[in-house]
Amino acid sequence: MTMQRAITNVFGGWFQIGRQFPTETLDAIAARVAAGERTHRGELRVAIESRLPLPAVLEGVTARDRATALFAHLRVWDTEENCGVLLYVLLAEHRIEIVADRGIVARVGAGEWDAITAHMRDEFAKGHFREAALTGVDEVAALLARHFPSDGTPRTNELPDAPLVL
Repeated sequence: MTMQRAITNVFGGWFQIGRQFPTETLDAIAARVAAGERTHRGELRVAIESRLPLPAVLEGVTARDRATALFAHLRVWDTEENCGVLLYVLLAEHRIEIVADRGIVARVGAGEWDAITAHMRDEFAKGHFREAALTGVDEVAALLARHFPSDGTPRTNELPDAPLVL
């Protein structure tokens, strides 16, 4: 499995990230994150990574491991209400991971996250990269609005709305 993952990360279509996620799509994702955050008290961060470095693959780093590391590195966990969410896409391996802070984990079951990643996977499989990302953002926002609805008071945007492309 490690050899197949290595080949996928080295030779896969990861280099097409600019074509799959052009500036217009990244701007649309940022706008949807901002719109969603007006409906809930959560903070959403989107990270799209083209591939894992070969040494990481050979060391056995999984997409989940990488998402968890980015969750910490980007300080998604460091929100006032402990309601940060990282939506992570690893293009080379066709993996989607959602990592949520402890305040959200206490209220949202794994099945709800799985449903979101399944919808995104369906769109990615059709080659609809923009739709896949926007579906994920919208569904995370709806989930957060249900569990952490906005109380209508203005609040500080604690995490950047623009997706991080790695």
